[in-house]
Amino acid sequence: MNLFSFSKSSLLIAFALSFSIQLTPHLSVSDAHADFRICNDTNSLVGVALGYRKDGEWISEGWFQVQAESCSSLVEGDLNSRFYYVYAEDAQRGGQWRGDIFLCTDEREFVINGVEDCFKRGHVKTGFFEIDTGNRANWMVRLTEQSQSPSN
Repeated sequence: MNLFSFSKSSLLIAFALSFSIQLTPHLSVSDAHADFRICNDTNSLVGVALGYRKDGEWISEGWFQVQAESCSSLVEGDLNSRFYYVYAEDAQRGGQWRGDIFLCTDEREFVINGVEDCFKRGHVKTGFFEIDTGNRANWMVRLTEQSQSPSN
């Protein structure tokens, strides 16, 4: 697992990257196993945090590094959850791919159990977007850059 570290200031940038996310079942015949992949179709390094439920408990983990114009498997093997949650940040320009499902993250490599009291536990509350895999064994998310919004 490649991990990604952000400075505190990069997490707090009020600068959002306009984005599109292409969600597709990963159905490549050449793949030897099932997985959950993130493809970075931008020209920048992207740091990704992933959230999911395991045994009834929320878990968030990161930072996974996804190099420019490449793909990375964040979950290898058959997917055990129907829903996954993703937050990603452009490491070079500070843009974000986010949503309205809030999970805990941290500045450095992390695995966090639970979503309650992020701040009290020393973490950051971060908005993730939901991925419904429809219970498929494979899934791919493509992060694509459309344009950037200037920071205020």
